[in-house]
Amino acid sequence: LIPQGPSMDASKKVDLKIIIIGALGVGKTSLLHQYVHKRFYEDYRTTLGASILTKVLAVDNTPLKLQIWDTGGQERFRSMVSTFYKGSDGCMLAFDVTDRESFEALDNWRDDFLEKVIPREQDFPMVVLGNKIDLCDRQVPKETASAWCKEKDIPYFEVSAKNNINVAEAFETLAKQALSTYKGIFESYLTDSIKLTPNDKPKKSCC
Repeated sequence: LIPQGPSMDASKKVDLKIIIIGALGVGKTSLLHQYVHKRFYEDYRTTLGASILTKVLAVDNTPLKLQIWDTGGQERFRSMVSTFYKGSDGCMLAFDVTDRESFEALDNWRDDFLEKVIPREQDFPMVVLGNKIDLCDRQVPKETASAWCKEKDIPYFEVSAKNNINVAEAFETLAKQALSTYKGIFESYLTDSIKLTPNDKPKKSCC
């Protein structure tokens, strides 16, 4: 939503919608609960559809309320999950570094999101999380994931929901990107709203 008023008030709280997407079992729910509640649970029920948690923080002296949508990763729920994309201000792509297939699925998740998000922007605020770096049976080298993200110009974070490694940094980087884009849209809205009235148009002179 575009805030009202002649200029953006840095002290006014901004609501941003962040969505986490990725394959089944990569730890999206664990990441979200670690960030919001600073807790890690070994067992989570599979997310069906989406669940929502909120987090209040400040970025660049601007108070933010993040509405973070945790989505299910099952292929059969893909069409349902995509209906939650609308209105997102930022997207978090997650994969499991011990599961090669979850990494290879990133292209499809990213493409599906960019096809459905409105407005469609290739430089949409987005970060990639390689989760479960605390485990020893790694299948996706850091260099491989970093190269994929560099090609797409997306920040990459190696994280562990269990050990709380880089989780807050990843969320706050995305929040900062989303806020910057939000401010840009706000300023563009203000600029576009300043239009000449019919009386301001130059009158045609007779020859």
